[in-house]
Amino acid sequence: MPELPEVEVVRRGLETAVSHRTIAAVRVLDPRVLRRHVGGPDDFATTAAGRTVQAVRRRGKYLWLPLADGDAVVAHLGMSGQFRVDDPGQPLPAHCRVVLRFADDGPELRYADQRMFGSLWVAADGAAGPAELAHIAADLFDPELDRATLVRSIRSRRSGIKRVLLNQEVVSGIGNIYADEALWTAKIHYDTPANRLSAPRVNLLLDAATAVMSAALAEGGTSFDALYVNVNGSSGYFGRSLAAYGRADLPCLRCGTPIVREAFTNRSSYRCPRCQPRPRVAGE
Repeated sequence: MPELPEVEVVRRGLETAVSHRTIAAVRVLDPRVLRRHVGGPDDFATTAAGRTVQAVRRRGKYLWLPLADGDAVVAHLGMSGQFRVDDPGQPLPAHCRVVLRFADDGPELRYADQRMFGSLWVAADGAAGPAELAHIAADLFDPELDRATLVRSIRSRRSGIKRVLLNQEVVSGIGNIYADEALWTAKIHYDTPANRLSAPRVNLLLDAATAVMSAALAEGGTSFDALYVNVNGSSGYFGRSLAAYGRADLPCLRCGTPIVREAFTNRSSYRCPRCQPRPRVAGE
């Protein structure tokens, strides 16, 4: 699933491509991606048409296009959702589900989704922030983030620290890739109870997450396959710089010990068994 750097790359591309343009018409090719739009596909098309996009905003892994009259078109990319900006004469991308044509007859905005976990909807009065995203916490790049409050929130939890990092109601935007990278950088095992970490160690971990996501953003994000691309179809190259994620059996870049891959919920975690030893159980 695209994480904060990938979604931010898409946001920047969309901001340049669609801001201050008026939607002339919407073509719905597959209504399943509109399952969160209460009125259904026909209502989505008629509601979005004739509206002017003011900008493109992001909250964690969600995007929204504020419209001039106060509503917003909201998007979650899911596992494989993609926005493409293409000239109208170009063939539609594979798995294209929705097409937005603009009044200036310039490049269209096309939404494609192979696995169909993404969604689009119009949020009434959502320009400043859709109500459906109210439960999503601020991310590490949000200027309004209160770091001290976040550290206290993390340290109040008994769950393993990776579970806490992935909880979008605690801090948004961090997914499996960047959690593993941040934990490797901070030398913390993913199953260490959050309430056993000192405030300085939590701050170190958050600094590591910020740094690794900043580096990923500078390289266009992380692409392992064609499921994540920017609005122009280009891939991100941060995958070449990963220190832990996806490097099972390769030597740790710090100590040389082979990286291990371990089951984590319905995913995997990657760590160095020497740099990130398993936390001791109470009483050991």
